[in-house]
Amino acid sequence: MEFRATPEIRYALENARPVVALESTIVAHGFPAPDNLAVGTALEAAVREAGAVPATIAIIDGVPRIGLARQELERLAADPGLAKCSTRDIAALMAARKSGATTVAATAYLAHAAGIRVFATGGIGGVHRGSGGDISADLVEIARSPVAVVSAGAKAILDLPATLEALETLNVPVVGFGCDEFPAFYSATSGLKLDHRFDEVGVLAKMVNNHLRLARGGLLVCNPPPAEAALGRAEVEDLVARAVADARKAGIVGKAVTPYLLKTINALSGGRTLVCNKALAISNAGLGGRLTAALCA
Repeated sequence: MEFRATPEIRYALENARPVVALESTIVAHGFPAPDNLAVGTALEAAVREAGAVPATIAIIDGVPRIGLARQELERLAADPGLAKCSTRDIAALMAARKSGATTVAATAYLAHAAGIRVFATGGIGGVHRGSGGDISADLVEIARSPVAVVSAGAKAILDLPATLEALETLNVPVVGFGCDEFPAFYSATSGLKLDHRFDEVGVLAKMVNNHLRLARGGLLVCNPPPAEAALGRAEVEDLVARAVADARKAGIVGKAVTPYLLKTINALSGGRTLVCNKALAISNAGLGGRLTAALCA
């Protein structure tokens, strides 16, 4: 797999220094401008504050990039028509010399290809409500790429029980950091109990190291949203139900569903879900930095 890493990241990986992968879809498609660039910058800063090197991943002019320069991050944030790149799209974008923002799936794949063991994101994709087989490639890629993915669970718009069941079927360990339940993205609780909880980064690092040595695939580390930004479980369910009903009335289908739902939920919440999304993503980046630092130690 051909890719280009920045000198800083290349040096860190060659010398067993801590590196955290970050997705670029959160910048290109996850937030409206100018918040998207601010979030991308904040995620990298949170990783550095934790003692690690950030590696925002994207496809730039057909080249998988492990780490971006400031002007490249700005380019992603300024292009509303940028392709959303999952694992299956990488080869096509490379051949056409096009650019794309990597999803959780593509980022996990490229992170492993580069030798990065920890990837921090906001929330993963999963099984859609009333899916009829609509399941995110994120789940499959986490199952086969040996990377620890730090997230606030799965996006609240999904069928969370079915997503957790799918992860179990795929043999992906799902562990909580400071939580006993699978987080519901905007909410710290979902009613879905986790089998394993860790409260110390050092102990979590031992578990992650054991899994990556013993298994062929990755794992999911659940970090609930910060308490000051989190919404209540009942309120989140109400917001999601109303947004889903709006999407059905509007005839929204396919790839347009997720961005439509997130935008609608943000409007219904008076902007509070956007604030929560930013806070949890930064929190996850910080935990990712601490985790990879502990792994390297």
